[in-house]
Amino acid sequence: MKIVVLGGAGKMGCIAVQDLAGDRRVDEVVIADYDVAQAKVVAETIGSSKVSIRQVDATDHAALVAALEGADTCLNGTVYYFNLQIMEACLEAGAHYTDMGGLFHTTRKQLKLSERFAEKGISAVLGMGSAPGVPNIQTRYAADRLDTIEAIRIYDGIKPPPPDDVRFTYAVPTIIDELTEPPMVYRNGEFIACEPLTEFEDYWFARPLGLLPMHLSLHSEVATLPVTFADKGVQECFFKINYWGMAKETVEKVRVLADFGFAGREPVEVKGQRVVPRDILVAMMGGYVPPITDFLAAPKNKPPDWVKEIVTEVPGTKDGKSVIYRLGTLTCKGALPTGVAPARAAVWLAQGRIPLGVHPPEAVIDPEAFFKELEDRDIYTQVSVTALV
Repeated sequence: MKIVVLGGAGKMGCIAVQDLAGDRRVDEVVIADYDVAQAKVVAETIGSSKVSIRQVDATDHAALVAALEGADTCLNGTVYYFNLQIMEACLEAGAHYTDMGGLFHTTRKQLKLSERFAEKGISAVLGMGSAPGVPNIQTRYAADRLDTIEAIRIYDGIKPPPPDDVRFTYAVPTIIDELTEPPMVYRNGEFIACEPLTEFEDYWFARPLGLLPMHLSLHSEVATLPVTFADKGVQECFFKINYWGMAKETVEKVRVLADFGFAGREPVEVKGQRVVPRDILVAMMGGYVPPITDFLAAPKNKPPDWVKEIVTEVPGTKDGKSVIYRLGTLTCKGALPTGVAPARAAVWLAQGRIPLGVHPPEAVIDPEAFFKELEDRDIYTQVSVTALV
């Protein structure tokens, strides 16, 4: 089994590479990345003979196709901007596909490729990171046991860093988009755009997280879950997170810059040069991302204390009685699920366990088998059911 990890030298892609390299079902893992120097650091840290490196530019279609030829699955660990063109390369190369999310709008565009994937005889699972990914499968678990669903409420709780700890723990462009783009929610049969950083509520997570302030954020779960389970009467679906795992003070600083136009995509003229403000912001923030080795578990390296619990609450009815399913997936290796979840999907795709076409996770991933594989990496899911009087 050969898996190509595009962006395998990145912060989340490297975790997927390490997980795949340790999987006995996988024979070869290719780090396909433009940054060969960082890819070498990843490969050396992992120290597996299964891992090889190939330089690839995600904007070069011919190079993408060449890199994917002979691969069973493409695991896309790049920024979501490249999702559609990477899927086109998979269609040409005949490789299965999975990614870590499309930030709602791109995911909806990707789903339209389902017929073409099926005709090619290949499959795709979209949004298989920690979130999206885990919440979709949590919802599937509850939906399989409910007659009707009132709401799907997703809370992504991350242990906050100290106020003076300025860091960005995943793709900076995605963080900026989540911080500035209108969050989409599903209410009363329609999708509604809201303001970023709104609808705050305090939510209790498992220890050691405790009570955290949660707010709306643009995310891919909302794009598919209300549609997948429409026949159960879903009336509400939202995704909330606590400052994207960053210090509140850091988020406020970035918001000020965004308010002054530094997240803008339209070029402005500076001393005779046309520059895009957002490009400058992304470049400057890139200096505040932890080193790649912080994301990998190695004999001489302990990943940061990044505790994370992903919770999905699903109120509904069973046999005429009102109940609430709560599923919480907890890890003390915070970023781990983001790389492990798509690695599991990549293997399942290569094994032929996913139907042909393009699918959201909740439609094709068996919850109990998936959660069992997460347990093997110290990522545990607990289920509670509350009956309402």
